[in-house]
Amino acid sequence: MAEVITFGEAMVVFISEETGEFKDVSDFTKGLAGAELNVAVGITRLGHNVKYITRLGTDPYGDYIFDFIKKEGIDTSGVIFDRDHLTGSYIKSKVHQGDPQVFYYRKNSAASCVSRKDIDQVEFEGAGVLHLSGITAAISESCLDACYYALEKARQCGMKVVFDPNIRRRLWNSEEEMISTLNDLAGKCDVVLPGIEEGRVLAGTKDEKEIARFYLSLGAKTVVVKLGASGAFYQEYTGRNGYVKGFKVDNVVDTVGAGDAFASGFISGILEGMPVEDAVVRGNAMGAIIITSKTDNEILPTKEELEKYLQEHLMLG
Repeated sequence: MAEVITFGEAMVVFISEETGEFKDVSDFTKGLAGAELNVAVGITRLGHNVKYITRLGTDPYGDYIFDFIKKEGIDTSGVIFDRDHLTGSYIKSKVHQGDPQVFYYRKNSAASCVSRKDIDQVEFEGAGVLHLSGITAAISESCLDACYYALEKARQCGMKVVFDPNIRRRLWNSEEEMISTLNDLAGKCDVVLPGIEEGRVLAGTKDEKEIARFYLSLGAKTVVVKLGASGAFYQEYTGRNGYVKGFKVDNVVDTVGAGDAFASGFISGILEGMPVEDAVVRGNAMGAIIITSKTDNEILPTKEELEKYLQEHLMLG
């Protein structure tokens, strides 16, 4: 039985092995990604059962992704093959510092056709957490409707809902629509996980305490504001709050998957009954680990590997 349910778009990614313009690069490594899939992989490797809902094209990319999902031990009962639409993909540049350039090929993809009908076919009863991302909400009208329907279904089943805003401006028709929709979704969730820059855009402030208060006022029970290398600030509706230090990382390769890794660590902690502060420590550690890799999920650790990392780095800290 699944402990966590998440859904979204899985894509094949081609990562440049050389710096420079894409038109001049000829050597790429194939991988796969997608925010919700990254979270599913992270939580599964930490020893929990995850059900992942998506649509894949009946094509080689879809086969590649499906085989990966099965190999990871993720529940595939919510994966649907779509004969009429292709699997999405993207290319990612190589950089020595900062975030890479990313170009997506996802318009009218199979995953953009996920609907409430697909959600309706998935058993939610018995699961503890629904993970939602603002990326899925932005992909299409049917995906946004599916997000609201999944929220409703999770509430009926007594599940906790965790929401990561995951701003992707290019997917929205306007800034106003993006802010309004993401904040409306956030207010219906138990836990909201904005980054500090996302908070500036969505809550209108760069003060982490004000961002937390903003989402608590909308209806969230817990808010964790990710502060990058500094760590995170959390606040619960009870008033309990605090800062949790980040882990020092000397060899940052790519920061793109850090938020997904954080979510997987945090959610696993919640599933295990940890206090929010301890779950944030786990999230910070997962984020620190993944940014030393050029992929979004390849080096996500097992529970044993994570515990070893925490022991070593907390002692040093």
